[in-house]
Amino acid sequence: MLPHHPLQTPADLDPLLAAIGEARVVLLGEASHGTHEYYTWRTALSKRLIQEKGFHFIAVEGDWPACFEVNTAIKQGQPLAGGSAAGLLGAFSRWPAWMWRNQETAALVEWLHLLNACRMPTDKIGFYGLDVYSLWESLQEVLRYVEQQGDGAVAAAHRAFECFEPYSDDPQAYARAIAFVSKDCEAEVTRLLADLRQRVSQHPRTAGLPLRETDFAAEQNGLVAVNAERYYRALLQGAAAAWNVRDHHMMETLQRLLDLYGPGSKAIVWAHNTHIGDARYTSLCREGEVNLGQLARERLGRENVFAVGFGSHQGSVLAGRHCNDAPRPVAVSEAPAGTWENRLHTDLGGKNGLLLSSELRGQPGLDQPVGHRAIGVVYRPEAEHGNYVPSIIPDRYDAFLHLDQTSQIQLI
Repeated sequence: MLPHHPLQTPADLDPLLAAIGEARVVLLGEASHGTHEYYTWRTALSKRLIQEKGFHFIAVEGDWPACFEVNTAIKQGQPLAGGSAAGLLGAFSRWPAWMWRNQETAALVEWLHLLNACRMPTDKIGFYGLDVYSLWESLQEVLRYVEQQGDGAVAAAHRAFECFEPYSDDPQAYARAIAFVSKDCEAEVTRLLADLRQRVSQHPRTAGLPLRETDFAAEQNGLVAVNAERYYRALLQGAAAAWNVRDHHMMETLQRLLDLYGPGSKAIVWAHNTHIGDARYTSLCREGEVNLGQLARERLGRENVFAVGFGSHQGSVLAGRHCNDAPRPVAVSEAPAGTWENRLHTDLGGKNGLLLSSELRGQPGLDQPVGHRAIGVVYRPEAEHGNYVPSIIPDRYDAFLHLDQTSQIQLI
């Protein structure tokens, strides 16, 4: 039997908190995007990290503009938009909006709002988006910002805005268009970001965090536009090239946030296992992919990064059948023999468990790749065999939460 710790209540996370120690960044994964238990256990762990270890912000696999709207609202000390977190989460409108427009996220946002109400402005907990998809929304935010400022970046913002305007309804159409026409928008967004950075550099670093955040957000939206343009252009080279642009952007954003909060700042990251579990210990490495977990370990030092994977044996999940589909509950099949999830189900007797990599090393078979389930926003059970990523588990993660039976998230 694999060494493990029982997992029933948040108090059972004590061994995990001890193992995290003084890590500066804690990466919290999920084996699927639409699973209730992954959200609730990540929330339980995030609360303890914030309250007991002084973590400063949560950064999620979500769009910057929508997440920053949440961040601003939970720090203002006023009632949330619409009177509740559910109303505030309407900011998430791009598919798959249901990843964040759910009761589980609303509960986290409500808690952050209440916690921040009792804190000084410089001590409020932040909520940010790491992803790169919000090209059009970010350009709109930049244009709004520079028009309010009335400075020289207005012209650059309008040029970038006009270049992408034909593709506003479908940014992937941009990739299809430049496959046949040499004209692209790279120069426009690069010039826009340079202008934004010049303006932001003129503000003193001694300014309070709220003021610095306003400038930071504008610059971040410019960075999203630059990297989103790169991402959609990279689609022409294949999935691995685009994936790498995306995860490099996530790492760049995480580093920028740590710098914003200053020396000693601590970050919690919520993202899929495929982003937070070190890619060097998976089959993805052979395909030339890197990910946030690998980059964070390399750039921040392995001792400063703690990655927690999540998985389950069977249950249900909310997912689409195809891209842009309405989500629907789907039964998740029992994990087949020979997979990581099946071994945990067998060894733990169908119960939940916390496993620490420091205790797993040396266990028979775990120094070799084993199939490990990964379900995205699209899930077709008939293609279940393609949802397993061979992984050396104790090296890919620092800890793993096995939640044997899971259920779908609840929409709001």
